[in-house]
Amino acid sequence: MEGKNKIFSGMQPSGSLTLGNYLGALKNWVALQNEYECYYCIVDMHAITVPKEPKELRKNTYEVLAAYIAAGLDTEQVTLFIQSHVPAHAELSWILNCFSYYGELSRMTQFKDKSKKQDSNAITAGLFTYPVLMAADILLYQTDLVPVGEDQRQHLEITRDIAQRFNNRFGETFTIPEPYISTDVAKIMSLQDPESKMSKSDSNENSYVLITDKPDVIRKKFKRSVTDSMGVVNYTDEQPGVKNLINIYSKITNIKPEEAAANYGGKGYAQLKEDVAEVVVEELKPIQERFDYLLKNKDYLEEIFSIGAQKAEAAACKTLRKVQKKVGFIPR
Repeated sequence: MEGKNKIFSGMQPSGSLTLGNYLGALKNWVALQNEYECYYCIVDMHAITVPKEPKELRKNTYEVLAAYIAAGLDTEQVTLFIQSHVPAHAELSWILNCFSYYGELSRMTQFKDKSKKQDSNAITAGLFTYPVLMAADILLYQTDLVPVGEDQRQHLEITRDIAQRFNNRFGETFTIPEPYISTDVAKIMSLQDPESKMSKSDSNENSYVLITDKPDVIRKKFKRSVTDSMGVVNYTDEQPGVKNLINIYSKITNIKPEEAAANYGGKGYAQLKEDVAEVVVEELKPIQERFDYLLKNKDYLEEIFSIGAQKAEAAACKTLRKVQKKVGFIPR
């Protein structure tokens, strides 16, 4: 691992992962593991910024870990762990809270969006300071690169700001992380509203594909996917539904989107939907088999997250001790 740049990323255990989670993030994580020193986390502490049923949270945490491994993350190469198992995340988050400004946190787009959906009297401090915990996640591991989508770019910017602010006051302490932007990342959109990102929180279950969906369910969802009235397959912003289907097809087959679209000249939407469904079914089949096997072997999953937490804690505590010393805390 010596000499390799470090990558950190994580997903919330908020239910089964979608095809969007897999193609937009997890598949890319697998591709990165040979080139970088990777820390991949299940961010259960972030998950409780909005109400969660404890039983569901525990179940979902196991499922996300199983999905990580089933998708191809090598437990010998990467550090897989559960956020709450490394207390340094919470400890550093509190210190960084004291170097974060109310104004910059109140400008966070995700906070504004989520708080609009809640009773103002029920908005928690955790939801407000979510970006500071995210900054702690990243900075603990002296992370060089963070794979981010457009919706997380603002959070990475505040992470950089907080790190720079701390470094300016106390001297070089944190690596300033850079965004890792993959050249072939295409955001996977809703099958029913291709102007919106695919999300399992959507009330219409036909709008998303879960990586655990059965083949017939996947085929049905793609058959019902929204296209348009043009009837011609083009890869263009004017046809968002068709463009989304081509992006899914392209991401799995590694055929360039424009080339994939050209292959459907004169074939119509029905054939495109059918073919996209089939490549998705084939892509997910081995993942689903491995996923089911892993969930039946919780002892193995517990061994993985235990080993991962030990490795993560060893790295995180080096940073935490340095920070504690610089702010004036007496060592234990």
